[in-house]
Amino acid sequence: MCKIISCSLFCFILPFIVFAQQPAGDSIKPVFANNTALSIVYEKPKPFSFITNIPKDVAGFTKQSFQRKNFSNLALIAGSTALLFLADQTITNSIQDGAEDHRIAARESFSPFIRLKIGGKNTNIGKIPKNVNTAFYDFGQGSSAMFMAAGFFLMGKINHDNRALQTASQLTEAFIALGAGTQLMKYATGRENPSDATVSRGRWRPFPSWSNFQNNKTKYDAFPSGHLATFVSAVTIISNNYPEEKWIAPIGYSVAGLCALSMVNNGVHWASDFPLGFALGYGFGKFISRKSHFTLVP
Repeated sequence: MCKIISCSLFCFILPFIVFAQQPAGDSIKPVFANNTALSIVYEKPKPFSFITNIPKDVAGFTKQSFQRKNFSNLALIAGSTALLFLADQTITNSIQDGAEDHRIAARESFSPFIRLKIGGKNTNIGKIPKNVNTAFYDFGQGSSAMFMAAGFFLMGKINHDNRALQTASQLTEAFIALGAGTQLMKYATGRENPSDATVSRGRWRPFPSWSNFQNNKTKYDAFPSGHLATFVSAVTIISNNYPEEKWIAPIGYSVAGLCALSMVNNGVHWASDFPLGFALGYGFGKFISRKSHFTLVP
């Protein structure tokens, strides 16, 4: 089977696809208010705002999430997680059996795009998938969001487009914040991955020793899905910042769904790991992209 195009490469060229469909200077977009034509002028993000904004944005997002108006959303997340948990083992078995029947490999197979030795360990920067399962699984890797951010940053610099620069900054902020946040949640819940489950639906071992958590990830790493949170946040940020590109949200969230199926198939996640992961990615992505800085001028 021929190699599938690197997901990281596709994510890097995505900003170029977005820009190719827009007229030059589209970061200044005409709008109307009180029958007066105005222009939206996007501000250039401050240096390292993707780091300095994290504390206040995480605090603001957390506070907003627990407001009374969002109780119904929290109930939906909790309820869907509970229902899926009851069916987790059946769902996992069904997906894996169906994939096997259609000869879809239940394993990650790839060639590294770039391999570096960091801290004595080999680290892959981007992957070239060798099967369909790996192709969709890799969209959830943090490197995908970073390649998107790099593409928007490059296009922003080349075109002096502050909207692209803000998008790049927000993608980076979401990657860092959600990466740290989901790791803390995984540590707090300590759920076994399906591939290493010792009981049906996986054992839960909250707050393991830090060394066990770091050295035996599959024993504690399932809940919630950081892969899904990261990719969904990227789709949400880009689609919110470029609302005129109607194809981004439906295609992006569809790919997120296929990514989730691939993670069940290769034994990385249970179905009940996804509602919270999706909610975190969508909610945080929407929260920070809604704060895009611009001014209205006649």
